[in-house]
Amino acid sequence: MAYKLPKLPIREENSNKGTFGKILNVSGSEYMTGAAYLSSVSALRTGAGYVELASHDNVLKAVSCLAPEVVLAPVERIAEIINTSTVLSIGCGLSTTENAEKIFTNTIALAKAKNIPTVIDADGLNILSKTNTEIPENTILTPHPKEASRLLNCTLGEILSDLEKSAKAITIKYNCVTALKSHKTIVTSPDGEIYYNTTGSSALAKAGSGDVLTGIISGLLAQKMNIFNASCLGVYLHGLAGDLAKNDLTEYGVLASDTIRYIPYAIKLLKLE
Repeated sequence: MAYKLPKLPIREENSNKGTFGKILNVSGSEYMTGAAYLSSVSALRTGAGYVELASHDNVLKAVSCLAPEVVLAPVERIAEIINTSTVLSIGCGLSTTENAEKIFTNTIALAKAKNIPTVIDADGLNILSKTNTEIPENTILTPHPKEASRLLNCTLGEILSDLEKSAKAITIKYNCVTALKSHKTIVTSPDGEIYYNTTGSSALAKAGSGDVLTGIISGLLAQKMNIFNASCLGVYLHGLAGDLAKNDLTEYGVLASDTIRYIPYAIKLLKLE
């Protein structure tokens, strides 16, 4: 039986920001500030109630100017913040320095101890491929093909020759949900579920698109969706937002930040279906 996309999370009227979850986003580094902004704001645009970004001072200064809705904290407070967080998002623009590796492994250990649903992307995946850190049970990995080759210690050609097989292999190796990003993203689960995404275009082939996807999936997790459904609906909404942006801006002119602006329109369209 073909997988049917889940409905959007219900928005209760009798609610507050805590109702819709708190995301700890560990992203960005000294010279990579944009990823932290994109992954934080896209989570809020998708409906998360609260996003707290833990990062380098340069990142916090940049994001404070661009997005006053994001709560900011130094990385030294991660152990404190995670105690009140319901979702962890980690890796976007984190870098792969020795310090970044330490931040990653320590934060993942805290998330595993609390069994917090976790999304790992970008440099988080690169660090994971080197360290084989034990990840929480409810984890989503969101690699592009090159990151997938690192996770599986194989060539890029092997990944591209069979994307479904590669996604399943990552899921088995790490006991996680895998969203293997391509022109038609594939999502696989440890229970053998599989979803082929039908939205998206070359408009999303821009730096920062993966950070937006991470934020969208995290935002859905914050609203208590399970990790497979959040991944499937997340890649669908991301692709749909990109399609809507392309209709107005062409596939040449869409930026990752444009995609964020179109998330509400994608949600509105999905609600009408």
